[in-house]
Amino acid sequence: MTALLAFSLLDLIGATWRSGVEIAILWVVIYYSYLYFRGTRGAKVLTGLLVILLTLTLVSQLLKLQVIYWLIRSFTAFLVVALVVIFQPELRRALAALGSQHIFSTATQKKETIEELAEATFELSNRQLGALIALERDTNVHAFAESGVLIDSEVSPELIVTIFHPRTPLHDGGLILRSDRILAAACIFPVSQRHDLDRNLGLRHRAGLGITEESDAIAIVVSEETGNVSICHRGRIERDFDPDTFKKRLGQLLLLEKYEEPDSTELGGEAHGALGREHPVVSHKKDDRYDLDEP
Repeated sequence: MTALLAFSLLDLIGATWRSGVEIAILWVVIYYSYLYFRGTRGAKVLTGLLVILLTLTLVSQLLKLQVIYWLIRSFTAFLVVALVVIFQPELRRALAALGSQHIFSTATQKKETIEELAEATFELSNRQLGALIALERDTNVHAFAESGVLIDSEVSPELIVTIFHPRTPLHDGGLILRSDRILAAACIFPVSQRHDLDRNLGLRHRAGLGITEESDAIAIVVSEETGNVSICHRGRIERDFDPDTFKKRLGQLLLLEKYEEPDSTELGGEAHGALGREHPVVSHKKDDRYDLDEP
């Protein structure tokens, strides 16, 4: 009797394990899709479509409205195409994020470049000069570079600080670095439209997030208001770096070095504190394209 029950249990497991695996896979896909798409512009559209479809389906089944039920079933064949069109920006960002995983990525920046970049970043921070710098990785960002002025120069702290000085023509916009060279300046970056961001984030920080949502680039943001340094990558923002943690974090992101991540605030939360100043504040007219910076 016991052996018969055991064989019956094994047969039941053998007949249903595939269904269990399918349910688990679907649950994981639906759950992580919900986490990814919530807070986006298309989330409300998707919610509205699902409410309408479920309501019409329930009413047609209860009242046996065969024509409406047939129309709903026919409409679902076009729903997939409609969702691709509606969620085209989000799907592009998801695929870009997938391709930016370390397994597919290559380290292109040299340690010397990171040192020079850190020196320039904190010189800008100490002077409270707003800055937005994008580091190209595997995804080509030449389309954004074409919106600015092509430079094609070696990286140097002096040149970067000069570019972002408010009295220079190229300070208005973002700077793009490709490998160990400055590709272009005064570039226009896409502004993140996410609804779950801190409202205190200004346009410069949102532009830094925007280019990391559209590509696998890493963006460095220096706040003009506070001088705080932030790093954006894969749609996340980490804030309040000092020179040491900044270099370690860039090394982890660009050179795949080991790094113990500090308690950074994601998605534009409150900053932990302001950095000290070595130079007096430089005042100038706020005519920057990304100068609506609050934090």
